[in-house]
Amino acid sequence: MTIVPDTKNWTWVLERECPECGFDSSATAAASVPGLLRSNAEGWPAVLARPDVAVRPDPSTWSALEYGAHVRDVFRIASVRFALLLDEEDPEFADWDQDATAEQERYGSQDPAEVTRDLVAAAEVLALQLEAVPADAWGRPGRRSDGSVFTVDTLARYIIHDPVHHLHDVRG
Repeated sequence: MTIVPDTKNWTWVLERECPECGFDSSATAAASVPGLLRSNAEGWPAVLARPDVAVRPDPSTWSALEYGAHVRDVFRIASVRFALLLDEEDPEFADWDQDATAEQERYGSQDPAEVTRDLVAAAEVLALQLEAVPADAWGRPGRRSDGSVFTVDTLARYIIHDPVHHLHDVRG
């Protein structure tokens, strides 16, 4: 059985605590996101070193390896989007089909050690990028193709929920 694509609009996490993982982006300062990224990245090596890392807990749920590869790519995509926000006026972000990427890139067959290295490195790149945001740039806007508007501030707070949520998913 294949994974059912996630088509939910998760922007609500900017307004309230996530009932599944308990993270509250609405109560999170964007300036704290770099530290949260690093902290989250520190949790993945132990998960990705498990002997059953590539085993799906059930046919409709990603394995820890697939979640780790996804989080790595979330960090990479976010880095591109922050660069657009800081370099362009009101950019529109290219669509990213996370489920198609997981299949095309064969997340479940990737080397866990390589995923670990790349995830930690991508988190650090993103953390450094956010630490370098000028004080007057946090309100710069951009939007997804679905019309959801983000600023540097709200995108930072939105993005951090994803890796926190997925680390919660794989820790059970």
